Amino acid sequence: MNKQDYYEILNVAKTATPEEIKKAYRKKAIEYHPDKNPDNKVAEEKFKAAAEAYEVLSNPKKRQQYDQFGHTGLGSGGGFSSFDGGGMSMEDIFAQFGDIFGGHFGSAFRNFTNGFGEDSNHAQQRTAKGSDLRVKVKLTLKEIAAGVEKKIKVNKLVACSHCSGTGAKDDKSIKTCNTCKGRGIVTHIQRTILGQMQTQSYCSTCNGTGKVIVDKCTYCNGEGVVRAEDIISINVPAGVENNMQLSLRGKGNAARNGGIPGDLLVLVEEENHPELIRDGNDLVYNLLIDVPTAILGGTVEIPTVDGKVKVKIDKGTQPGKMLRLRSKGIPNLNSYGIGDLFVNIGVYIPENLSVEEKKTVEQFKTSQNFKPQDKNSNSFFNKFKKMFD
Repeated sequence: MNKQDYYEILNVAKTATPEEIKKAYRKKAIEYHPDKNPDNKVAEEKFKAAAEAYEVLSNPKKRQQYDQFGHTGLGSGGGFSSFDGGGMSMEDIFAQFGDIFGGHFGSAFRNFTNGFGEDSNHAQQRTAKGSDLRVKVKLTLKEIAAGVEKKIKVNKLVACSHCSGTGAKDDKSIKTCNTCKGRGIVTHIQRTILGQMQTQSYCSTCNGTGKVIVDKCTYCNGEGVVRAEDIISINVPAGVENNMQLSLRGKGNAARNGGIPGDLLVLVEEENHPELIRDGNDLVYNLLIDVPTAILGGTVEIPTVDGKVKVKIDKGTQPGKMLRLRSKGIPNLNSYGIGDLFVNIGVYIPENLSVEEKKTVEQFKTSQNFKPQDKNSNSFFNKFKKMFD
């Protein structure tokens, strides 16, 4: 199941300042606090979701990773804490974030009997948001290993150049809304068993913006956006995986009337390598050598993401032997080292032999060196038998 966007949970813009995020979480916590919603499981889940969103967005490093990778970056090993709002008790949340309310979460809540506290006089105006765009980017294994910059052409909504995205003919064509006096909201007061409650809703006259357009821009017909092609650069970090989604904030469709642009969601599509197999951050290569090389040893070339390298084959190499080339794999996305390249060795046995070749092989049958040895418990013969025990 897809998790809700943390910015949507707190109802803040993706450009929100730390103070705005803190205020938004405080407001949500008051709204869904257990003291106000006794035995209400839905409110409790929303309360925990708000705490989870705040835990990530209030941390600059976690917020940066979340902005780039979304919820994908929050899994184990992704550089984030193991916070999970659904798995924490209410006491854990109070203990972790209670300082926002002066250290006494439950008591502080009761001081805000109007439901808004100091935020009731500072409600934010509604800001339009552009829709997100989704694209696929195909990457080779070499590009994934090194990281790459991709430039793609996208047909999307961009801000109108004639009105700078405002939708108005000129600056004088934008007036303050008379209904809400430019606040973008209208306020209603109700009396409840919890005391006097203040509720707010967006102004229907200006759609919550606090402004109205008197004369529209004739080029975009007052929308503030037009459709055009845009070339976007995508910096793909090393170590991404197939089906991972990257998020480029503000690179989606422009918003109407000068709002916040949407995001560009980039789905990574990894192309199969003709010789190498990816296993997480490690790579696997199946090497097939001939019988003489297995017996006498030698040097062979194997592929890596950076090109061919030479590898020594010891004499008497058995089928199934695994060689390990350290740091020849894929870098970890969070800079936790580089994976390895494992070379799985197989020995090719010819099916068709000439008469002379058959005679030569027949001579080997009488040699003790060509018979399986059982000299100690660590011999290949014993290891082979144990596989079937």
